Amino acid sequence: MAETDLYRPIKLFLERQGYAVKGEVRDCDIVAVRGDEAPVIVEMKTGFSLPLLLQGVDRQAMSDAVYLAFGPPKRRQRGDIVKLCRRLGLGVLVVTGDFVEPLADPLPYQPRRDARRRTLLLKEFAQRVGDPNIGGSTRQPRMTAYRQDALRLAGLLAGAGAMRVAVLRERTGVARAAAILQDNVYGWFQRESRGIYGLSPKGAGALDQFAGTLAALTGSASAPPAGTG
Repeated sequence: MAETDLYRPIKLFLERQGYAVKGEVRDCDIVAVRGDEAPVIVEMKTGFSLPLLLQGVDRQAMSDAVYLAFGPPKRRQRGDIVKLCRRLGLGVLVVTGDFVEPLADPLPYQPRRDARRRTLLLKEFAQRVGDPNIGGSTRQPRMTAYRQDALRLAGLLAGAGAMRVAVLRERTGVARAAAILQDNVYGWFQRESRGIYGLSPKGAGALDQFAGTLAALTGSASAPPAGTG
């Protein structure tokens, strides 16, 4: 598909809505005018890209009604592209053959805050001990506050053997000990009998893998550099 292949479907799409449409007007790919309304400007590319986005932002100096038009994006990217364009006040048109699908109109962006996500963000920040992760890293397990609590429990079980949940909670200070042991997200624990848990072979391996982090959490050794535990 060439960029020019997008022109005719978009022109017809706008004309059906009562616009007079012309191509290549003062560096704009498409300009559409209807009565005394602000002109609609459409910038086209075969696919969504940063240059297209920058063109759209530049055209907003001439009109509040600016659309970006491009061929179908990958399904997993579609939502993120629309969210970004809405945040910038840009409309979105996706062109598939002769079909034009409007995904967003160029309206002023009014972000809707997610109080729950904000609360969870600040809670994780407050509960996490130290700064064990290197920002941008993706090839190693993320050291969350939850994983740190699980390591505290595993470390105590490795040294003292199986014990009751209440004792584990008291000696480690991990208030959510019961939930961590019962859910056993990482497979580090095993139920020995009612209310009594021990360390699984997988848990013993995790203690070797995260030895530096556990040492920093328990104060049994000097903390390693961020990201090594």
